[in-house]
Amino acid sequence: MTFGQKVRELRQAKHFTLRDLAAKVGVGFTYLSKIENHKLEDGHGPSEKLIHKLATELDVSETELLLLAEKVPEPIRKRFIERPEIFMKLASMDDATLNDLMRTVDRD
Repeated sequence: MTFGQKVRELRQAKHFTLRDLAAKVGVGFTYLSKIENHKLEDGHGPSEKLIHKLATELDVSETELLLLAEKVPEPIRKRFIERPEIFMKLASMDDATLNDLMRTVDRD
């Protein structure tokens, strides 16, 4: 699912029109429509501030929206800077190894 698809799904579940949600988060409804339809030009994606407002209005995890928008949430960015070797190791693991790791972590 893309960021725009998720925003549309959540907006419709709240019974907000594009204009309703756009007014609540302080953007034009055409911009919101472009987000939902994945029609934004490169480099014109939503800001973290807008994503925060959308998460608040749509009652969804800000982290989920940030990740769907391909932005790294601040707590993750901070830990990556502190421990890049761990994140590089995780990035090199295949899915089976990551699943095993998650099961181990979940047990603790």
